[in-house]
Amino acid sequence: MYLNYFGLKDNPFSIAPNPEYLYMSPRHREALAHLTFGLRESGGFVMLTGEVGTGKTTVARKLLQDLPSTTQVAMILNPTLSALELLATICDELGIDYQPKLASLKYYTDLILAKLSENHQNGKSTVLIIDEAQHLMPEVLEQLRLLTNLETNREKLLKVVLIGQPELQQLLKRNELRQLAQRITARYHLLPLTASEVKQYVAHRLQVANGDRSIFSNGAVNNAYQITGGIPRVINLLCDRALTISASKQLLNVRSHILIAAAKQILGDDVVKQRQGKRHMLLLCSLFVGFAAMGFLVGNWYG
Repeated sequence: MYLNYFGLKDNPFSIAPNPEYLYMSPRHREALAHLTFGLRESGGFVMLTGEVGTGKTTVARKLLQDLPSTTQVAMILNPTLSALELLATICDELGIDYQPKLASLKYYTDLILAKLSENHQNGKSTVLIIDEAQHLMPEVLEQLRLLTNLETNREKLLKVVLIGQPELQQLLKRNELRQLAQRITARYHLLPLTASEVKQYVAHRLQVANGDRSIFSNGAVNNAYQITGGIPRVINLLCDRALTISASKQLLNVRSHILIAAAKQILGDDVVKQRQGKRHMLLLCSLFVGFAAMGFLVGNWYG
């Protein structure tokens, strides 16, 4: 309802993964560089972790775009599978014909290994990307490790990209997965956006939608950072709701109190108060440290 009101051609804060709105912060670019480097190395695994909504899928999509055309990619979005189901899904993704009645770990493994060899002989590389990898069972991860055993003198014939929440890091610390952990050639933990990056993020998405950065006041953007902690997905939800409220009240732009009202509708009063309370505590601590340092300098000067 607010698109015409603010002169926007599209919803700039939709949570749908529209590549037109791709914003690669310095952290996202660094994560992409780590994954790209890891895929070029001889090991079988690279890993990207981060909290929910930090943009891991954004990085993965950019990685897919940048892979050479000679790469065949298998993508698994729902990893809550048994080892047998995982291998069958990989066969589906790689276009491997199989007979379900012959299903066994060895049967599927042999088919996949044959496909990897065929791709290599044809000058193709093979990459398996697994999202929400923190849900993988240890025995499934071990099966993945066995798939990466096929290699030439220079590299593994299957590269695996594991994308997941921080729990994935803890999972790979288990003793029975130490061999897999040793094969991870690159790992990166994606942190939320900084305050300055949130401003750039909001401005970028508005610009793509033919909007202007001034639609959001500086105070509103600062509130968006304080309340969301720099999580892009939550920023989208808050900004979208704030635009709706502002349009309904026929305001010229989104102001701080509107952003806070939107946050309370989406996150709840308690969450918003708690996060604003943390900000006030940080400010008080900063002031205390500043005054203490000033007192120390004055004391030394007159001492």
